[in-house]
Amino acid sequence: MSWSSSESTASNQTINKPASLPPVVINTRPVERAAPLTNHLQAAGFSVVDIPMLSLEARPTTEQDMALMRQWFAGDYQALVIVSPTAAASGLAVWQALEHERQAQLAEVNNSAQKDVSFKGLTAPSHLIAVGEATAAVLNDAKLDATNYQVLQPLIANNEGMLAMPEIESLKAGDKLLVWRGLGGRRLLVNTLQARGVHIDSIAWYERKMPNDAMAQYKVWHAQFVKQKTEQPKPIVIVSSGTAFEHWQAIVTEVAAQKANAEKSNRAPLQLNDFAYVVLGERLANMVAGQGLSYWRVEDLAPETIFAAIHTPLVGCS
Repeated sequence: MSWSSSESTASNQTINKPASLPPVVINTRPVERAAPLTNHLQAAGFSVVDIPMLSLEARPTTEQDMALMRQWFAGDYQALVIVSPTAAASGLAVWQALEHERQAQLAEVNNSAQKDVSFKGLTAPSHLIAVGEATAAVLNDAKLDATNYQVLQPLIANNEGMLAMPEIESLKAGDKLLVWRGLGGRRLLVNTLQARGVHIDSIAWYERKMPNDAMAQYKVWHAQFVKQKTEQPKPIVIVSSGTAFEHWQAIVTEVAAQKANAEKSNRAPLQLNDFAYVVLGERLANMVAGQGLSYWRVEDLAPETIFAAIHTPLVGCS
C-alpha cells in the first residue's frame, strides 16, 4: 500500500490543522462498492456523504464477446486479467455457462443416461489475475476446482504491480492476454505489453455512466454545507477513476455557475479547489495536479489505505 506525500505548504495547513469537526468525506464510488469504505471512515469518526459519480450498467453480451470467451476457454490465452468485481461476476457467469455446455456435450458423447449433468466445478484454462481484494473474492467464492485453479493478485494493484508479476513479466511476442473490464475503464498493461508484441483482447461487460441523481444529491449537500456558520476544513473527495472525476468536475462547475448567477448569498459557491482529493493511481493524480488541486495519491482503494493517506501531508496547493 502506498500514497504520494510532500511537504505541507501554507495552503495545506488549513486542511491538516486541528478543527472542531473532522473534514466531511465525499465518497464518489458506485453504490455497489461504496459501503466498506463509508463504514470504515464513519467508524473512525468522519462524517461521510455518498454521492456516487458512476453507475454500473450491464452491456449486452455480443457475438464477439462470446467468441473471445470461447477462445479463452479453449486455452488460446496465457493469462486473464479481471479488473473489477463487476467484471468478475459477469465473466464468471459466462464461464460457468460454457463449462455447463462442455460437460453436457461430454455426457452426450459418452451416451450418458443421466439427463441432469452434475456440475463438477471450473478448471481455469489460463492464469487468473484479479485486480484488488474484492475482485479476487468474487472468484474465490465461486464453485471452482481448487486443484486446477488459483486467483493471483499483484502486490500493488496498478500497472507497475501487474508488470512485476511473473505471469505477466514472462509474456512474450505472440502470447495472448484477455482482459475483463468495464467500458472506458483503466486499460491496464496495454501499452507496455503491446510494445513487447503481446496480443491483448478485452471484453467490456458493463459501462459506467453518471447517475441520474448525482447533480441533485450534490446540490442538496452543497446547500447544507455552505449554510454552516463555523469555518469548516476542506471536504475530502474520494475519486477512483478519470471518468468519475470528469463527472464530478462537470457537476461542481455547473452548480458553481448556477449559484454565481443566482441571488447573492453570504458565501460563494464551492469550486473544484475548495476540496481535497484522494485519487487512485498515477493517471488520475496527473489529472488533478494539472488543475492545481490538492490531493493524496493511493495505489489501492482499501479503506485502511485511504484512512492512512488522509493523515499525511497533501500534494499540491489550491
